[in-house]
Amino acid sequence: MDDILVNIGKQLKKVRQKRGLSLKQVAEMSEVSTGLISKIENFRTTPSLPVLLKIMQSLQIDLSEFTLTLNKSEKYILIRKGEGEIEERDDSTGLEYTFLFSKNLSESNLRTYIVKVNTGVYREPISTDAIELIYVIHGKLDYIINDETLTINEGDVLFFDGSIPHAVKNDYATTATMLKMYMINKEKT
Repeated sequence: MDDILVNIGKQLKKVRQKRGLSLKQVAEMSEVSTGLISKIENFRTTPSLPVLLKIMQSLQIDLSEFTLTLNKSEKYILIRKGEGEIEERDDSTGLEYTFLFSKNLSESNLRTYIVKVNTGVYREPISTDAIELIYVIHGKLDYIINDETLTINEGDVLFFDGSIPHAVKNDYATTATMLKMYMINKEKT
């Protein structure tokens, strides 16, 4: 189900936490920003090979220690209700990301999630290296793109360039649920 890059992000995070290191400590040791380490661990960007190697060296990890798996070439992907994998996201408190699948395409990687946004949640603006598509399955919430607030309701679709800073807020009475898709251009990696 996972692609290599998501798997690497998960494993880097596990090693960092196992060694009791903060994001800031790893960033300083590998000479990259704390934000970049967080984005890699939270599947919001794909590191370049030099950056990945710097991080691995700072954590004293050999590539042979990693489990690398690829999606099998299948005619279709079917994910049954409840089969997704809940992912921890340090930068999205109050949001629950359930990973559904990832698929390498010729020029990009597609990652798909079900995201629950609890009531009373405001997630600070972030940016990604992806084009993003959101379909609201249940409830409603506000997406702030730059300084513009868009209220999106059940059944609405929002498509935008994730490199533009964007925030999410749910000041409504119920948890909102959305299908979220990231198209990450391989050229940026």
